[in-house]
Amino acid sequence: MRDHGGNIDAAIARFGGQDWIDLSTGINREPYPVPEIPPQDWTMLPTQAAKSALLAAARETYGTQAPMLATAGAQAAIQMIPHMTTPGCAHVLTPTYNEHAAALRAAGWQVREVQRLEDLAGADLAVVVNPNNPDGQRFAPDALLDLAQDTRLLVDESFGDMQPEHSLAPKAGAHGLIVLRSFGKFYGLAGLRLGFAIGHAEEIAKLEEMAGPWPVNGAALRIATHALGDRAWAEATIRRLRSEAMQADTLAQAAGWVPLGGTELFRLYDTPDAQSAQDHLARHQIWSRIFPYSKTWLRLGLPGGAQEWARLKDALAAVPAEQD
Repeated sequence: MRDHGGNIDAAIARFGGQDWIDLSTGINREPYPVPEIPPQDWTMLPTQAAKSALLAAARETYGTQAPMLATAGAQAAIQMIPHMTTPGCAHVLTPTYNEHAAALRAAGWQVREVQRLEDLAGADLAVVVNPNNPDGQRFAPDALLDLAQDTRLLVDESFGDMQPEHSLAPKAGAHGLIVLRSFGKFYGLAGLRLGFAIGHAEEIAKLEEMAGPWPVNGAALRIATHALGDRAWAEATIRRLRSEAMQADTLAQAAGWVPLGGTELFRLYDTPDAQSAQDHLARHQIWSRIFPYSKTWLRLGLPGGAQEWARLKDALAAVPAEQD
């Protein structure tokens, strides 16, 4: 198992307790309210009408008319895309979500991890996460479109709901550009396992063949169609998250941690010692994310509700002197 957030079982096994706040992911902890699910969504195979309704809602939300496939999470598309063509040389802009490079290597690709956008040029496949995870770095659409002129490009916009002006989804549809979107993170329903691949008709058709006839369950189709159409909820949630991201940074700075960036769903901090910082929060039964490539970086999702914010505030106020 590769290193990921969401490994709350490991936290419980090490520190004990049950009343944990899992801030190790970038999943919205104030999720979209799930509507009533009719029995047939559990007892019947998903219908074409339900799939079409979901894609129509997603196209409206993401501002695109390009061909699109709903998958069992963006992760499913990440694992399928390396098998669409003969393996070659892939360039991945890092540090970033580690499943891209891992999936490519598992499919026989040679992977070069680069740190500058311009170093992606010349690859058989270039991978950019925008906004990036874990530092939240954003790249202008024009810069990515310039890159896509000469390089097959995969843009993972799993955390892109809060910054639609940076999205390439409206420009998708041309050969050599695939855009991924995640439903579960912004809507706080990661257990649905729903994501979208947007691109040229031929490439989306290949992915559809690989995904099989029912990649998304009926309940997920209904819930997501309802949620994607609720623009009032989305706009209110974006406003709340933007305010709370600044609130989290203020608390972390008071504890002596330096904000390094992030998105509206997670924040990245430079700490004196990331392992010690994670352990401190864990003793307050708050789980966070640290990284094997950095001894000081700690990523923190945003709490959900007043009680969780109060617990985080107390935990950060109690950071020991050797960490501040």
